[in-house]
Amino acid sequence: MTDLSAFPISKRWPAQHPDRIQLYSLPTPNGVKVSIALEELELPYEPHLIDIGKNETWGPEFLSLNPNGKIPAIIDPNGPGGKPFGLWESGAILVYLAEKTGKLIPSDAGLRYETLQWVFFQMAGVGPMFGQLGFFHKFAGKEYEDKRPRDRYANESKRLLGVLETRLTGRDWIMGSEYSIADIALLGWVRNLVGFYGAGELVDYASLKQVPLWLERGLARPAVQRGLDSPKRG
Repeated sequence: MTDLSAFPISKRWPAQHPDRIQLYSLPTPNGVKVSIALEELELPYEPHLIDIGKNETWGPEFLSLNPNGKIPAIIDPNGPGGKPFGLWESGAILVYLAEKTGKLIPSDAGLRYETLQWVFFQMAGVGPMFGQLGFFHKFAGKEYEDKRPRDRYANESKRLLGVLETRLTGRDWIMGSEYSIADIALLGWVRNLVGFYGAGELVDYASLKQVPLWLERGLARPAVQRGLDSPKRG
């Protein structure tokens, strides 16, 4: 049996199946990237719900795996060299899982880097901008009388959706006919923006054609549906 005792996080969230990938996460737009990828790749994994509302990511056990105190994070019992391997940052985990399996990322070098640019587009642009819009539109920031911060993030989010709309014109998926980690990186964020955040009107989502169709195709995938609900909330 695989020994994960070198990872202090395994004491706080013990592994019932230490031979499986351990996922420490919550179904947020960043968290579901990894659970969706694991479901799509059919990799056995054990999900552990991390309650960010109770500041569980800031405890010493979680910080021992991810010093940045954010979900998601994983431990792969069969990492590089066959040794247990911990990893955090959702984009890095997506690339790691894709390369581990040889799936969801093109084998052609040029297409591989093109896929990665869209993953980084999400990490550097879509995630931060959509997240800030959520704060100023739905959460504590909505009480601010000055709406300039909200409008700034709304305008930038609208622009980013326009980039995505152009990319998807004539394509089913970000990379064309092949579904990839680029789609997985973006699906949860677009879904959250128009769903949970309720910001569709602010970004003029109704004017888009390709993005809503792409989102519908993505959400219709059984693995996506399973990943959106993993780890299951109490």
